[in-house]
This record gives sequence, structure tokens and C-alpha cells, in this order.
Amino acid sequence: MSFALFLLILLVVTGAVWGLETGRLARRREAGSKQPWWVEYSVSFFPVILIVFLLRSFLVEPFKIPSGSMIPTLLVGDFILVNKYVYGIRIPVWNRKVIEVARPERGDVMVFRYPPDPSLDYIKRVVGLPGDRIEYRGTRLAINGEPVPVRRIDDYLFKERMQFSDRYIEKLGAVEHQILVEGDAPQVSSPGRVFPFAANCHYNVDGLSCTVPPGHYFVMGDNRDNSSDSRVWGFVPDENIVGKAFLIWLNFNELGRFGSFR
Repeated sequence: MSFALFLLILLVVTGAVWGLETGRLARRREAGSKQPWWVEYSVSFFPVILIVFLLRSFLVEPFKIPSGSMIPTLLVGDFILVNKYVYGIRIPVWNRKVIEVARPERGDVMVFRYPPDPSLDYIKRVVGLPGDRIEYRGTRLAINGEPVPVRRIDDYLFKERMQFSDRYIEKLGAVEHQILVEGDAPQVSSPGRVFPFAANCHYNVDGLSCTVPPGHYFVMGDNRDNSSDSRVWGFVPDENIVGKAFLIWLNFNELGRFGSFR
């Protein structure tokens, strides 16, 4: 059971008890008698659960980064906040969009439900929009035939294993961000599984070329050679989108990252 569904069930149960207590039970109870424990707890927790449910469903939701696929932008252990309304208002649990606000743009760091297993939340950077032709060959990214601008900067050091990776500044639309590339890493020459619209992608020893279908997005990790992303499992459909990451609010290992998002 997902946490969102669990929270919704709690909200319905405590709300029903709160409504019964307010409208009927309190009037029938003898003056001075105590509320049953289940009524007391439900009445006390209902407002808190309601506020948490509304905030988490429509405004912001916290997530923890579990893997290194977005290094150096996001590190393992970062706690981030995700804007839930920036891409539209959705019905909680069912994730059906009811109000269009904006659509993902190239360069956005997006949280979404992993297409092969929607019970899992993934975070990647939006690279391709519906209709785009994405090419990734020899560690170079091109969109609609135009190479994406990059410039080399200093190497990135993985402290835990004392290993360096090539680091670049990449520009996607108006967004500049860092990416890591390992020059000797093998290219994705075949998909990891069959996925919807797999016929839109063509693989060879140099890399791949994909045309993004309508209502879908092509996403990649900033740690390019250590990321399982659209190159492996396909496109992200609009209905799987959760929101846009915008803030790091905690990292127990690096407290200085509070309030940042690079």
C-alpha cells in the first residue's frame, strides 16, 4: 500500500469519526463523561492529518535521494522538496490531472513514478519533450539534430572510492547544470527491456536515437554513465509525473547543503 493511499484512508476514517462526534455522539453523551479513546484520538488527529494530506497532495512533498544517478546535482542522502502543483493539479492517489498549470521543460529535475513499477518514485532530469528526437552517441547528447552545448570544467572526485570522473557544464534550454561522464564506460547499445513505444528508439554500438511520443518525456541522470533512465527503460508518460524538485532541505552527512539546489 502506498503512503498516499494509507494517508487517505486515515483521513477518511478520522474524518468520519470527527463528523459523527460533532453531529451526533457528543449530544448523546452524558454531561461530564469522557470521550471513548478512539473518538478522542480521531478528533485530535483529524485536523493534523487533513493539513498533511492537503500539503503533500497539492503543494510540496519531501523525498530522499537513494542513489547516485543524479550526482553531482543531488547526492545520496539529500532530502529534497518537490513542487506538486507546478505541472498541474492532480487527484491524490489516482494521480489524474484535473487542472493544467504548466508542462515539464528541458532541464527540469522531475520526480515521477517509475514506468516499469509505478510503486517506486524516480528522479531524473528532463531531456526530451514530446516530439523531440534525442540522440546520445559517444557521450554526446543532441536534440533535434542540434548538439547540446557543454563545456569542460574540473574533474569530480568521488570521495568514498577516491575516483575521478570528467565533469562538464551542460545547457538544456535555459538551464545550466553539471554532468559527469566516464569516457571509457560502454554505451547503451540495447534497451534493458521491452517498453511502450520501443519502436521509436534505435540502438547501435555508438548509442541510440529516440523520438519522444506524444504525452511522454525522455529523462536522464546527471551521472550519465551510472544512471538507469530512458535509455534503458523508455519514456515517462504524463500520468506518472509527481512534481518538480526545487530544494535540498537536509543532508545529515553534509549540513552545508541545506537550502541549496545545484
